[in-house]
Amino acid sequence: MGTLKNNSKRVGLLDELRGFAIICMVVYHAMYDLKYIFGVDVPIFFDSWFNIIRDIFAGLFIFISGTVCRFSQNNIKRGAQCFFLGMLITFVTPFFSSVPVTFGILHFLGISMMIFGFCENLLDHIPALVGIIVCVLLFVLTWNVQNGFIGIGGLFEWYLPKKAYEVGVLFPFGLYNSSFMSSDYFPLFPWLFLFLAGSFFGIWAKGGSLPKFFYPVHIRWLAAVGRNTIWIYLLHQPVVYLIFSLIFH
Repeated sequence: MGTLKNNSKRVGLLDELRGFAIICMVVYHAMYDLKYIFGVDVPIFFDSWFNIIRDIFAGLFIFISGTVCRFSQNNIKRGAQCFFLGMLITFVTPFFSSVPVTFGILHFLGISMMIFGFCENLLDHIPALVGIIVCVLLFVLTWNVQNGFIGIGGLFEWYLPKKAYEVGVLFPFGLYNSSFMSSDYFPLFPWLFLFLAGSFFGIWAKGGSLPKFFYPVHIRWLAAVGRNTIWIYLLHQPVVYLIFSLIFH
């Protein structure tokens, strides 16, 4: 979602990590297609532990996407473009799957970029370390919004009004009813706070404050993948679908 630059430098390690994260995402989506579209069960990819790994790599991707915002000249424009691409996927997916992508990663990133763009001047007054700590705390506290409460399960739980979940239009915030469907779903709560934590980390990255090994490119092809994640995300599903169709049909 843009190119990581620091004047004449690249934050090569972040590009490589983002490339690795998008490859993991492609593998997960391929396994999803195998099971839910082509009827091929791959049990290991849908065990509970694998869902945890999926969230870790998705979180890494979101965190780095937040970092990238510090290197962009116009996050509002980038966010609008990203959200538009997400809506394009929403329109197209019903032709291939019974479950559309109602609010997926591109919808989420697009809105998050725009939020950051509108609030950047305000966020600039918060020290990077303080911002990261607060955002991580808010991420943890809102992790269970989809389960009906804010807090840490087993320690303290503040339950949200059930009517908020019945409204039907608050799904971008993690509040949805039983009729909501999305094959790819990343609500603003809790993921927005991880994105913003990345944006505070971006202050250090842009300022050259990270250890020196962050900046050079170590694996060129992986860094190239990380610099072209938007196109990989857009194109991988049609390509995977075509390959599996040729194999199984």
